[in-house]
Amino acid sequence: MERFVYMDNAATTKVRPEVLEAMLPYYKENFGNPSSIYRFSAIGKKAIDDARDIVAKSLGAKDTEIYFTGGGSEGDNWAIKGIADAYASKGKHIITSKIEHHAVLHTCEYLEKHGYEVTYLDVDEDGVVSLEQLEKEIRPDTILISIMYANNEIGTIQPIREIGAIAKEHQIIFHTDAVQAYGQIPINVDEDNIDLLSVSSHKLNGPKGVGMLYIRNGIKIGSFIHGGAQERHRRAGTENVPGIVGFGKAVQIAMDTMEEREKQEIKIRDYGIDRILKEIPYCRLNGHREQRLPNNINISYQFIEGESLLIMLDMAGICGSSGSACTSGSLDPSHVLLAIGLPHEIAHGSLRLTISHETTKEDMDYVIDNLKEIVQKLRAMSPLYEDFIKAN
Repeated sequence: MERFVYMDNAATTKVRPEVLEAMLPYYKENFGNPSSIYRFSAIGKKAIDDARDIVAKSLGAKDTEIYFTGGGSEGDNWAIKGIADAYASKGKHIITSKIEHHAVLHTCEYLEKHGYEVTYLDVDEDGVVSLEQLEKEIRPDTILISIMYANNEIGTIQPIREIGAIAKEHQIIFHTDAVQAYGQIPINVDEDNIDLLSVSSHKLNGPKGVGMLYIRNGIKIGSFIHGGAQERHRRAGTENVPGIVGFGKAVQIAMDTMEEREKQEIKIRDYGIDRILKEIPYCRLNGHREQRLPNNINISYQFIEGESLLIMLDMAGICGSSGSACTSGSLDPSHVLLAIGLPHEIAHGSLRLTISHETTKEDMDYVIDNLKEIVQKLRAMSPLYEDFIKAN
């Protein structure tokens, strides 16, 4: 292995040194349970309050609207199941999209087994939800719209503000899974008309196992975890003080560096996209060309399998992610790529590269130089490619 290049930041990110440094005291000297009544516990309680304030400010929210969770999947589950339960007397219809994260899709499938109806909106070839279809699907018994802020696979950013405005006009609660978008692009819950928003710390250089659910004041929603009185009686369990502190520090850094980081990542991203599309034939970019996350590159390569591509990239010290679900033991390609209209054989040959603030032009060149060779080798072994070349 000549070198190591990590380009799977949509899966998880490296904890920043400053984040780890902020966390360590709460594992060692300041280890007290923040729910205890003695003065020692107040140190942890204040640290949680400070982190809550940082997160609230990052979204234009109030600190009383921020609830710390164990991650993005918990936030999605709490938001959707909680609203379904609290508003069941009003209706049992939910609207979401076909390209949501499985934390949303599987939660909706669970509710369908318990008497709820779910409408799954189509998306166009760029992965964008149709506002017209959304309006048409709204019913008197619709209680929740849940549309992700930006897609985790293809990076497409949804028209969240317009979706939120439609929901508000019809007095429907609006939830967005912002796990990929938070810390990458500016979000304001009031301007975007968002009622609930879930995020995860480890997607923005914070620790794993901690996240947040924003719940607008006045929204009726029950506890997701029952037990103690933590998180204002809404999320029981002793608080993960080091994790919350690290999350808060990561958020502060993300907000302070966002503008410069966004420009840098877009520059590297677009350089990579342009090189791949220009130098590797028979491939296509997935997701919207401009309306996409700054760090996301998702490209399908015809006549090859994504799993083989990943294995050979790994041998070159490169970490990426396949557009197909083969690595999770499924033979089915990505539900996102199928939803944007890709045929199975092309969807199977997709690669997602997600960069970070540390990714350099030299890193991108190393990846693409290896990618060109690997694609050429795999196509040379493909009977489909051989037939295609003969026919053309």
